[in-house]
Amino acid sequence: MWEVLTGFDPAVMLAFIGAGLLLNLTPGADFVFVSASGMSGGPRIGMAAAVGVNIGIAVHILMAAAGLSALLLAHPAAYSAIRYAGAAYLLVLAVQAWRADGDVGRGRAAQSVTAAIRRGFVTNVLNPKTALFIFAFIPQFTDPTIGPIWMQILVLGAVFQFFGLLFCLCLGAAAGAFSAVLRKRVAILNKITAILFGGLAARLVID
Repeated sequence: MWEVLTGFDPAVMLAFIGAGLLLNLTPGADFVFVSASGMSGGPRIGMAAAVGVNIGIAVHILMAAAGLSALLLAHPAAYSAIRYAGAAYLLVLAVQAWRADGDVGRGRAAQSVTAAIRRGFVTNVLNPKTALFIFAFIPQFTDPTIGPIWMQILVLGAVFQFFGLLFCLCLGAAAGAFSAVLRKRVAILNKITAILFGGLAARLVID
């Protein structure tokens, strides 16, 4: 695998890293989820959500390397089932946050680091758009002359995830630090969290 990593043209690798960073900066489902988790639960919960999201991304990368992501394109019914399951999960989180008026514990995106990691993982894995994006994005930077395509996808996926994890950890921590200023306005944070989760659910269903 080291031979594959060193086989990439440095310019291509830099372009890949740059594109990945730009994509991470674009607000999407993971961006909103990690932000909402940090705002509602503080830096630790935000960073834990980031870890969970990236574990989910690792699953999608493995699926892309195995070619399984293509099956979602070939079978619309499977894609729709996963999409609606993800929307339903986010809707449940939105309802829980909305009902947690003035309750710091219940208003958080998760009440513990473990729960935040689990929710981040489930939210990401149940978003088939992440799988399709990875399947469409990463292979563009592969080169058959370097080595097996599946191995290149794993290497590029690891690079993409490394920088993505750093960004998400910073995002979750920053969102948590900002929430400390509004700690006395827990009810408002709960409503914001509910609206963000509800928006993500609607986006999965409508798009």
